[in-house]
Amino acid sequence: SKKKGLSFEEKRVRMMEIFFETKDVFQLKDIEKIAPKEKGITSMSVKEILQSLVDDGMVDTDRIGTSNYFWAFPSKALHARKRKLEELESQFAESSQKKEALQKSIEKSKIGREDTAERAALIEELAALRQKKEQLKAEIDKYRECDPDVVEEMRQTNKVAKEAANRWTDNIFSIKSWAKRKFGFEESRIDKSFGIPEDLDYID
Repeated sequence: SKKKGLSFEEKRVRMMEIFFETKDVFQLKDIEKIAPKEKGITSMSVKEILQSLVDDGMVDTDRIGTSNYFWAFPSKALHARKRKLEELESQFAESSQKKEALQKSIEKSKIGREDTAERAALIEELAALRQKKEQLKAEIDKYRECDPDVVEEMRQTNKVAKEAANRWTDNIFSIKSWAKRKFGFEESRIDKSFGIPEDLDYID
């Protein structure tokens, strides 16, 4: 039987895996080579998928010289997903409250009354809200699907990043100490000359 192609969302997930697994920075041409070979994403769709991830804030991009570079940190992806999830949950709660209010209004309008244009309009709005509620619920479920594994991966990534940051902080302190001993520089002068923040410290 013919092999089923990847859905748009599956391609997005697999492309994010490229960034998460390598923790590297790429140009578009690099991803166009890697994605088909390692993730089964056709090279023709790479640009569209990548742009959708950039638009959603999942992938960062910057122009350096004449080239565009792309990268994604798991921690940012988690925050973006959390923000989207919170936004959808807020919309879901708002729609549920409005639906409840409309339901009460419809029930009240039934008492001793014939069908009216107002009641018909309320029923129509209620049906639209029910549909919107189901759409939001489906989207919320989609964002919850991959959370456990992603969160755990991000915890590990954050741990590595924290250790690396503290090593660099330690290196900076050592260089500052050496410069003060060797050349008699004041600490404030060293900070100012090399753009070192005055409140630089280890990450707890």
